[in-house]
Amino acid sequence: MITVLIVDDEPEIIRVARGYLEQGGYAVLAARDGTTALEIVRRERPDLIVLDLNLPTPPGLSPLDGIDVARQVRQMAGAAAQTPIIMLTARVDETDRIVGLEVGADDYMPKPFSPRELVARVRAVLRRSARPAATPEQIAAGPLVIDVTRHVVKVDDQVVDLTPTEFALLHSITIDRSPGL
Repeated sequence: MITVLIVDDEPEIIRVARGYLEQGGYAVLAARDGTTALEIVRRERPDLIVLDLNLPTPPGLSPLDGIDVARQVRQMAGAAAQTPIIMLTARVDETDRIVGLEVGADDYMPKPFSPRELVARVRAVLRRSARPAATPEQIAAGPLVIDVTRHVVKVDDQVVDLTPTEFALLHSITIDRSPGL
């Protein structure tokens, strides 16, 4: 299941967004400040973050607004740095939107917002950020070996002559079932 992290200091926004996202088939995590959000990103690896630009600073901690959180997510190691981010904010200044996008936000929604539009934007951003699965160069199953890049099929190290259509059919069948057919 795809997991969405909502980061907002307003409990009502979290409640409404959670309800619509869960109804849309997403698992939802929530944080009310930047520090907690970063901990959740490191621990849970959400598939997408809905991030308020204005975040409070818990007592005794350094200030972390949405820009800071986005910047730190983009600096994380591995796949976490590629986590799509939708900025959600009441700020209407064009400069705020530009800064949000420049630090790595994938989309920007002003408050107040339509929860249905939020779900649609989550779907759209996830669709745009999806990476196609890598196709293996070779598919092997017992004595059968399909060399995808060279369009060669071997059984027990013997080349099998196939037409392009036969090769395409065999490849399409094995790609769905590999490894091990």
